Amino acid sequence: MSEQVGSDASLQRAEELLERLRVRVDALEANADSGGDLDEAVDGLAEIAELAKQIEAEVQRARQAADAGA
Repeated sequence: MSEQVGSDASLQRAEELLERLRVRVDALEANADSGGDLDEAVDGLAEIAELAKQIEAEVQRARQAADAGA
């Protein structure tokens, strides 16, 4: 049962991170559409890459917790 809780918590965290990623992608697109600052775009891409890594880690944790409960 605790594996299910761990899996659910990791999936919830991944969903929250995914929403942050979507917001950041939208901001990056808006920056590009307006001919925005290149440094800001690079920072945005770095943040997106970091969010993607965090999402991947949470999905892995959820998968491991689910496997442990199987």
